[in-house]
Amino acid sequence: MPHRAQRMVPILVSLGLLFSGALPVRAADPEVDRLLQSPVGKDWITNGGNMTNQRYSTLKQIDTSNVKQLRGAWMTRLKSSGLGGKYSFEATPLVKDGIMYISTGNDDVFALDAKTGQILWEHWSQIGQTISTICCGWLNRGLAMGEGMLFIAQLDANMVALDIKTGKEVWRTPVEDWHNGYGMTAAPLYYDGIVYTGITGGEFGIRGRLTALDAKTGKILWRAYTLPAPGEPGGDSWPGGTTHYSRGGASIWNTPALDPELGLVYFAVGNCGPDYDGSMREGDNLFCASVLAVNAKTGAYAWHFQQVHHDIWDYDAASPVLLFDTVVNGQPRKAAAQAGRTGWVYILDRTNGKPLLGIEERPVPQEPRQKTAKTQPFPIGDAIVPQCAEPMPASGYEKAGCIFEAFWRNRY
Repeated sequence: MPHRAQRMVPILVSLGLLFSGALPVRAADPEVDRLLQSPVGKDWITNGGNMTNQRYSTLKQIDTSNVKQLRGAWMTRLKSSGLGGKYSFEATPLVKDGIMYISTGNDDVFALDAKTGQILWEHWSQIGQTISTICCGWLNRGLAMGEGMLFIAQLDANMVALDIKTGKEVWRTPVEDWHNGYGMTAAPLYYDGIVYTGITGGEFGIRGRLTALDAKTGKILWRAYTLPAPGEPGGDSWPGGTTHYSRGGASIWNTPALDPELGLVYFAVGNCGPDYDGSMREGDNLFCASVLAVNAKTGAYAWHFQQVHHDIWDYDAASPVLLFDTVVNGQPRKAAAQAGRTGWVYILDRTNGKPLLGIEERPVPQEPRQKTAKTQPFPIGDAIVPQCAEPMPASGYEKAGCIFEAFWRNRY
């Protein structure tokens, strides 16, 4: 389940310094594809900066010696879009050629002059205000860019393409039906003529998937399901003779990463459903709480690494997969990393999903009624957050446990 982000009034503030001083054979948008594979400079054309999701900029004008001199340069009110208690403002703006593009919690999109904040055009989503399958607030985490268009994944499970110069709608594709529990909040990823998007709805009995669409037309090219059917890789991790796999959650609500050399797209998969009840879904429940890699052109399964077997703690994937190259034992390695809600960073070989640093399967506390997994993966090394809670008797929480402690409540 996504974190409950702090609600923010949709106002953009720009800060300025007050001081003196291997490409693919076919490329549908060669310039954008080149930028997506390059270190990030003055243009920020995708949610993660480039396809690695590292969010690192090579710009050097602002550094530790002058950051204290940052002051407000302009402020623009976005015409009350997404203004109200139910909305959050979480999108990372895209910037290209001096124009900033931003989406609000109501799926409205604005283009602004990045130097002055002047609104150049606006697109109003007209999204219905009666959507009832939104678990965690009205929000949108950003846009994708390519082929002269912007792409937005809407809360009503529609993918919409807008003309980047005018904001006019070019095409609209229903990826799913929100009445069935589906939605979309993540910033999509564009590369080489394809738009990739995840899906939300882990709390509403959905079957998670990554969907690839043709950027020119909006046609759905393929779906890679995060809940495998019987006979598919991972299908035996769900109870045989049941359809629990088809409504077990495993949503994707962060932006994928992509390695064009390996031809793989990588994403983190969220919690199982029902969140805290594992009694009816015996098994490891792949690919909940996992990092998953699929073929970028076909969606075919490549590999997975499950961070939490048989998740009953709502260990959703709240951060995206990022890619980097490193050296291990003197050998160059292609790596992928994901910071899990368990408090560990999982560092994997992105060619095959095997841990680059040791990860041990260790016994964990058991609760037979929850069908708990006998072991869980423990990365060797330090966690990034405490692994045990502190008792809070004054707040009514006298019992405190550590990670993977089993529980049972009679409310199921």
